[in-house]
Amino acid sequence: MSTTRTRDGASKRPNEASLEDDLEMGEDYVPYVPLAKRRAEKLQRFASKKSGLDFGSNNSGYGSDQNTTYNNSSSQRNKSKNNGGSQDNSNQNSGDEDDEDKAPRVGPMSGVSLIEQAVEIRKAQLNAEEQKTDAQKTLEEEAKILAAVTERKQLASVEEISKGIVYTDSIKTTWTPPRHIRELTPEQLAAARQKYHIDVEGDEIPPVIKAFRDMKFPQPVLTYLKDKGIKLPTPIQMQGLPVALSGRDMIGIAFTGSGKTLSFTLPLVMRALEEETKMPLAKGEGPIGMVVCPSRELARQTYEGFVAIADMLHKGGYAQIKVLLCMGGINMQDQASVLHGGLHIVVATPGRLQDMLAKKKFNLDICTYLCMDEADRMLDMGFEEEVRTILSYFKHQRQTILYSATMPKKIQDFARSALVKPVVVNVGRAGAANLDVIQEVEYVKQEAKIVYLLECLQKTPPPVLIFAENKNDVDDIQEYLLLKGVEAVAIHGSKTQEEREYAINAFKSYQKDVLVATDVASKGLDFAEIHHVILFDMPKEIEDYVHRIGRTGRSGKTGIATTFINMNSSEQILLDLKHLLREAKQRVPPVLDALEDPSEMYKDLGVSGGCAYCGGLGHRVAECPKLEQQQKSKNSGMMRPNERAGNEM
Repeated sequence: MSTTRTRDGASKRPNEASLEDDLEMGEDYVPYVPLAKRRAEKLQRFASKKSGLDFGSNNSGYGSDQNTTYNNSSSQRNKSKNNGGSQDNSNQNSGDEDDEDKAPRVGPMSGVSLIEQAVEIRKAQLNAEEQKTDAQKTLEEEAKILAAVTERKQLASVEEISKGIVYTDSIKTTWTPPRHIRELTPEQLAAARQKYHIDVEGDEIPPVIKAFRDMKFPQPVLTYLKDKGIKLPTPIQMQGLPVALSGRDMIGIAFTGSGKTLSFTLPLVMRALEEETKMPLAKGEGPIGMVVCPSRELARQTYEGFVAIADMLHKGGYAQIKVLLCMGGINMQDQASVLHGGLHIVVATPGRLQDMLAKKKFNLDICTYLCMDEADRMLDMGFEEEVRTILSYFKHQRQTILYSATMPKKIQDFARSALVKPVVVNVGRAGAANLDVIQEVEYVKQEAKIVYLLECLQKTPPPVLIFAENKNDVDDIQEYLLLKGVEAVAIHGSKTQEEREYAINAFKSYQKDVLVATDVASKGLDFAEIHHVILFDMPKEIEDYVHRIGRTGRSGKTGIATTFINMNSSEQILLDLKHLLREAKQRVPPVLDALEDPSEMYKDLGVSGGCAYCGGLGHRVAECPKLEQQQKSKNSGMMRPNERAGNEM
């Protein structure tokens, strides 16, 4: 390596030359600046123009001397070019221009700090929020509440969820409508549905059929219906029976006393009869289908209906259909003969059914039909996990049918997760009161209610049904009526099964004039010829009110419902009652009419009324008492006192 000699005689390397040596090289000398450094400085200059900051000051990331050197060198290059400098300098300048073209580009917000950007975004959001109407804000807030409480877990068996089993086609059956029904045009079917106020949702909906004979039921079934005084199907039966007979999954909604029970019992009897005719069930086989009910009384009533139809078919020369009642409070050994033979139909409450399946008393290997009566009440009462467990025992696809008089949209959306191409059949508004019931609301002080009962009992002849919220009130009312010489019986969750069955049978057979009960008697029970229902106190939820007054005014007959209200009733439930009375075109008493109605504000905003969670018309979901109560129960790990009454194993 060569060296140079200094004036004092010391030697040094070329890269150790002093500044004086650089100056001696002439003014045209341009020091070399690395390409990466030039790009970085170019980027800084570009950013400084956008932000208005001086990156050339001493506070910049690079020293001012370095920037000055680079700027001076650029000036020298330009000067050399103008003076006809060397070709090397021209090539170097050309290379710099190419480097500038290849330098990375920076976005328009590059000179603005992240904090400033966040402030601008927040301002834009606030401006957009201010431009929203009150109606839009209300709907967005309710959507957030519903999203927070919506059940995201699919209503299906664990095996189906874990294996990702999804059914896309409905179960196929051999039933088809008569030819003259199949030839009806869509316009004719739509006109028939409009005439009977039937709303349907779904794809490939089976037609409406206005006569039982056209549904191809055997003669013994038609005789049974005639003996029961049923000549023509009700609107829910006109559409619900063809849907169920076709094998389609269904959500059926209709007011109390509209004949929903026949809509799911007849199709199951026909399916069991067909399977037994093709190949009789052997020992240990079955059931073909089952019905799950939320209360023992409703399960008993449904079971008796199945037995009556099966006996009529057997008398008419058809195969014997065996039905099993599976609920708490009864001795299953009494039905040992049914269990040991082939089993066609099971009617059960969730708790006892789960216990029987766990003990392998029977299986669901060939079960293809599942109906949940009062389905929304069952899910509300805390039986969701029991239902999931029951579903896990199915081995194949099943036809699922859900029925209720009150089924809010939230429950409908949740139920759809268990259904395949469901058909929703709705006769009237979900949660609406029966129009055949005359609703009377009277303000009675708390201490005067039990005395005023005697006066209310004079409105109509017996039988009369009295509902009370608490078990103690039920016992007190029964004792008071007995002291006054009124033949009364009572049922509630704390009574034994024998006492409950005795009370129900004595009341149905007209041996007793008055039945006093909690809500265990409000769900689906059919009491013939009840002229009057008295609500000793207003329930906490408007759905319970609808079910209670629905025990009268059944099968097209007119009934009366008298409700006691006072200051102990919450204002929220009274507002719901006020709207329900208006909807049914009933008289609204002055005490309810005087209540300030906050829902009027939502009408002015153009927002449709009603709670999307419980279906109440007098409040929005943000003020829903049912949602509040369920959240409290969930947080405390406790259930409401009457939730499981009568449904234990």
